[in-house]
Amino acid sequence: MTLIKSISGIRGTIGGRPGDNLTPLDAVQFAAAFVRLLREQKKDEPLRIVLGRDARPSGEMIARAVKAALTGAGADVIDLDLTTTPTLEMAVPALEADGGIILTASHNPVEWNALKLLDRHGEFISADAGRRLLEIIDRGEFEFVPVDELGQSQSYPGGFIPEHVDAILKLPETDAPAIARRGFRVVVDAVNSTGGLAVPALLEALEVEYVCLYCRPDGKFPHNPEPLEAHLQDIMRAVPALEADLGIVVDPDADRLALIDEKGRMFGEEYTLVAAADYILSRKKGPVVSNLSSSRALKDLADRYGVPYYASPVGEVNVVKKMKETGAVIGGEGNGGVIYPDLHYGRDALAGIALILSLLADRNISLSELKNQYPAYYMAKEKIRLEPGMNPDELLERFARLHADKPVNREDGVKVEWPHGWVHLRKSNTEPVIRIYTEAATPEDARALARTALDQLKHKME
Repeated sequence: MTLIKSISGIRGTIGGRPGDNLTPLDAVQFAAAFVRLLREQKKDEPLRIVLGRDARPSGEMIARAVKAALTGAGADVIDLDLTTTPTLEMAVPALEADGGIILTASHNPVEWNALKLLDRHGEFISADAGRRLLEIIDRGEFEFVPVDELGQSQSYPGGFIPEHVDAILKLPETDAPAIARRGFRVVVDAVNSTGGLAVPALLEALEVEYVCLYCRPDGKFPHNPEPLEAHLQDIMRAVPALEADLGIVVDPDADRLALIDEKGRMFGEEYTLVAAADYILSRKKGPVVSNLSSSRALKDLADRYGVPYYASPVGEVNVVKKMKETGAVIGGEGNGGVIYPDLHYGRDALAGIALILSLLADRNISLSELKNQYPAYYMAKEKIRLEPGMNPDELLERFARLHADKPVNREDGVKVEWPHGWVHLRKSNTEPVIRIYTEAATPEDARALARTALDQLKHKME
């Protein structure tokens, strides 16, 4: 099975041997090392850490191990229990904590789990902090405190979700009266995780009628939890059958948002950010940011509004860094991740829902009509699994040299651009694979670019 240690945390499959899979021992080591990392920043002052989890079955077990490690290392814990990643990101600064840990493997299947680490701002820890954390673990520099210095744990009813919803309602851009007047009817697929708590709470506050397909937070995923078209056939059939205005889909920790239009068609994860940015830019001007693997549609939108567009390396921490550097009014990633800094610097499906419902209500249009207002781009994705002994950096370098006559960006893997499309190859942060992303003006061209890149990589591996 698999265990992946990175600068943003640890992710792996449950069970097996420590160091090879995600076991309680690995969770304890990472949690204790996190306390040591925070202690280096805060010296001898008391530490407070916010803890939360999505609904996957291993979450409670891992949470008990992490909580024991945190309190055993002398940190106090505020336990939100079942909550979403963006909710916990907001809770950390609001509760004046020194950091946070969310237990979620995001879009990965049920056998996976992860520890994602947040700083005192509720943002993913920096690359430097992550490297120091890995160093602490490798050297075994963490330690535990005597009995009279043990940390304390307290629960936080509601998982901070009511506070999260209230903050969204207070945004000037959330047009709750217009949403209520529109009388939306929506269908929700929260993959039986914590979005099943948060999304209905938001919709009720906005006076939106909804039907839940998979909102019971028991962690029994009814389908592959990555919100891709192949996995969403149930809600794509349900939306037109129930005469709903749209479908709302979130991943297990509710930081990614996908939409289904009234005809049962995918709106496209790439266009989630485009639609949210369209609404924000219609109300205030400023730069926008997405990552190198995101659609050109956001740049086209920025050009239409006459504002700068910037691209960052893939990863929320990199997008946030670029947003802060450029003063972006909105940003995110093309996987359905909307980051609205007036709320917080983190991907937030709930924020995306509120902004896009406000846009549809204010313009009095359907989701399909909105999609028709944007340029049509199509993406294809492939991946090639890395076997032991393979050197991914060498493979990417060879691919770059093969296309040296074209514009090549090496800021994050290798991105090659043509007038009619682009190909982006990069090492995954969550799996032992090289991911291949392409975009073109037609689905056929996008798939052809992906197949060509895949063939060229395989050739280089032989």
